[in-house]
Amino acid sequence: MDRVRTAFNNLINSERYSRFSLQPAADRVRHVEVKLSDEDDATGDVPEVEAQPGSSLASLGPEPLRHSRRNLCYLVLGTLLVFVIGYLVGYVSHRKLEPVKPELNEAVEAQTENQPPETAVPKFAPPTDLPLQWSEIIKKLAQRLTSQAFDKTLRDFDLPRRSTGSVEDESLAIRVHDEFMNLDMDPWTDFHYVQLQKPDSNRPNHVIFGSNDFKPTGYLAYSATGRVQGKLVYGNYGRGQDLDAVQKKDVELKDSVLLLRKGKITFAEQVANAAAKGASAVLIYPDSQDYKYEGNTALFGHVHLGSGDPYTPGFPSFNHTQFPPTQSSGLPTIPAQTITSNMANTLLQQIGGPEPDASSGFSGGFRSLSYRLGGSENVTVEVNNALVNTKLRNVFGVVKGFTDPDRYIVLGAQRDAWGKGYTRANVGTSVLLELAKAFSEMVSKDQFRPKRSIVFASWSGGEYGNVGATEWLEGYMSSIGKSVFTYISLDGLVMGRGSFMASASPLLHSLIESTMKEVKSPLGSGTVYDMVGQSNWEANVMKPMSMNDPAYPFIAFSGIPSLSFHFISPNTESYTYYDTNLDNMDHLDYQTNHRTSEMTAAAAQFAGVMAAQLVHDHLLSLDVSRYGDEIDKAVKLIYNHIKQLQRSGQLKDLNLSWLIQARGSFYRAAESIGRSVANSDLENPKSCRLINDKLMTVEHFLLSPYVSPTQTPFRHILLGRGSHTLASIAKITDMDQLRVQLALATWILQGCSYAMVGDIWDIHDKI
Repeated sequence: MDRVRTAFNNLINSERYSRFSLQPAADRVRHVEVKLSDEDDATGDVPEVEAQPGSSLASLGPEPLRHSRRNLCYLVLGTLLVFVIGYLVGYVSHRKLEPVKPELNEAVEAQTENQPPETAVPKFAPPTDLPLQWSEIIKKLAQRLTSQAFDKTLRDFDLPRRSTGSVEDESLAIRVHDEFMNLDMDPWTDFHYVQLQKPDSNRPNHVIFGSNDFKPTGYLAYSATGRVQGKLVYGNYGRGQDLDAVQKKDVELKDSVLLLRKGKITFAEQVANAAAKGASAVLIYPDSQDYKYEGNTALFGHVHLGSGDPYTPGFPSFNHTQFPPTQSSGLPTIPAQTITSNMANTLLQQIGGPEPDASSGFSGGFRSLSYRLGGSENVTVEVNNALVNTKLRNVFGVVKGFTDPDRYIVLGAQRDAWGKGYTRANVGTSVLLELAKAFSEMVSKDQFRPKRSIVFASWSGGEYGNVGATEWLEGYMSSIGKSVFTYISLDGLVMGRGSFMASASPLLHSLIESTMKEVKSPLGSGTVYDMVGQSNWEANVMKPMSMNDPAYPFIAFSGIPSLSFHFISPNTESYTYYDTNLDNMDHLDYQTNHRTSEMTAAAAQFAGVMAAQLVHDHLLSLDVSRYGDEIDKAVKLIYNHIKQLQRSGQLKDLNLSWLIQARGSFYRAAESIGRSVANSDLENPKSCRLINDKLMTVEHFLLSPYVSPTQTPFRHILLGRGSHTLASIAKITDMDQLRVQLALATWILQGCSYAMVGDIWDIHDKI
């Protein structure tokens, strides 16, 4: 090291430097002077070297080679040392001058304002925008969805009339749009131009019986028009078993006019059953045993055995679109008309004919009558309803998700009604708006971060068979099927107090159960789960979904898991004042013991908790295992039916192994989804989306692709209507048709299993 230092000192202590190497003398004293003149540099000549006085430059030889090499090594090492030291000094200087990030500067300044400089240490507060936890979400919903809030909303949106497509309906649509706009929900409106059938004010409908000429104010939309005459026959509720019982009494149904009482099944099903028996017309009345209101109360409804505009079946009623003229296969071919209870009393007093069996259940509330079956007296029915082209508005708003905004749940409520429609429409619309407000404010104020989006929909045309909702489904079928994972109907949420019932896709049964355990009972202590009875809750709560249910087209037509639910009075399954002008606030208050606002708040919380769970959890709350029991029941019925046909000799050479195999494949596919959940990282959004996409396909792939949506719109093989359903296959007596429908249904079930597995290379390994 001393040698390096000496060489370095000799280098920096020399008098002059040039581009030439300096040769020191043998005594380590330099005696060389190099002239560096500008002229020399300019000309490029070699500088002149002069010897100092007394020197013997010519006689001095070079340094021995050994010393020269050693000094050169010292020189190189010194140069490297200088370079390393310079690099380190520069690096340290550069780090000291690097600018501090603005947010760090702010944090440091905030600390040094209140502390001495020598103790100032940057500290960072924890973030304040952490997403809400599940318990906090439930609490926030309950704080916002209160009876006090609904006192005001129910009052504000209570209208004297809100008939479909009316000025009041349109004004209410604009109000809903403005509410969504005030909540920054990016609202939009969907317009449809549909055919609605209404009474002709110049040509009233008639029912003529003897000297009585009745002109009822109520009516049934989409009835066949015209004037028919036939023998009056009483057929109870018009169910299949009712009409069979009439025929067993040797009463002719062909060309008869059937008098039926409202209830048990829909108006449309009553008329379809009558037409199948050859009846020429149908009269429907509210019997006093079932409906405790005045005898002159008019009934309203529709008889389209389907949903949506029956004059554009399977495709949307957008304006300026040209479609071939066609009609829904669900339109009735015979006239149908409602009459009042007083009118029916007059008819039954003079109907004649045999009496029904005492055990048949045909007797109603008219104590002075024996409810004879008739078949001897003529009655004339004249229906003059006219089609009216009507503009409908569907209004939407959205609370967008933060992880998968292109996946969304829809919450919907119809806005129109016969008369005031307090229970049918006002309660649902109020809940829709309060839920929209609650979720919007939870996002903007409470750090609620839904993973998926929530769409709020206000429908029109509900009273004519879910027209507005169905037209929307038809108009956007290709995109809706890939994006909507659940529909929750908000119609008729409150019909009474004391009981609870629901109708839903089996995929949503587990969600309903968990929600009942979360939501407090509106009756006092405990939860809704406690209120309905914890043991065998499904038998107490779950009911089959009827075709009139607003959720039905979503599941049976579009393959979207759907549900509806109702708080209702004990021992009842419907609301007495539906389909009348008596659906008002006073009657609902009576049914709820004057606690309508409390019941509405409980219903809103129930819907809100379900929606929140569906958009909050990593995995969708769709339990595919719940479908196993439903498929088992349907397959068992088919199996027993075919075995019976084989024993009777009517059916030969039909092997049921394919059907049994398809059922097993469905079970194994469901188990494969369970294994995927167990083996996946549920904190990984991509993994969760892959599993959720599989869950979303289940309902859709239970729709039959082999039937036309124009002829058979409800294509679901378990929950739909038509010869393609598993329930219908269990009743087919035509052997050729049975073979075809069984093969198609088996393959639909097998195909659904394949879709649940996902990757084609995994199919045979997993199922």
